[in-house]
Amino acid sequence: MSTRTKWIAILFALTAFAVPAFAKGKKATIKVINQSKWEIHHLYLSSTSDKQWGPDQLGDETIGNGESFTLTHIDCDDYDIRIVDEDGDECVVEEVNLCGDDTVWKITDKILLKCENQS
Repeated sequence: MSTRTKWIAILFALTAFAVPAFAKGKKATIKVINQSKWEIHHLYLSSTSDKQWGPDQLGDETIGNGESFTLTHIDCDDYDIRIVDEDGDECVVEEVNLCGDDTVWKITDKILLKCENQS
């Protein structure tokens, strides 16, 4: 193997490890749009690798039908998302990629009803 080929192999290996590490440290802004017919009263995030939920992202806010809420400074990652609607029904949506400055995530009736049918 030539010296040049060795350097290319080393750079390729370093890039393979550096890209995920860089993405992990990146912060994202996510616009959550409620397209369901229910108000959303709580929204929790947990990295898919974590076992515990983070704090309620909405605090005292709610997301009404047709309204949106913007999450800022979210670590770029794959998340499980726990939604609690106005009736107290909970829905967990697994493995949602929240990464990038222009990410939009829509909560629909289909998403919420699918969770309800699995209960």
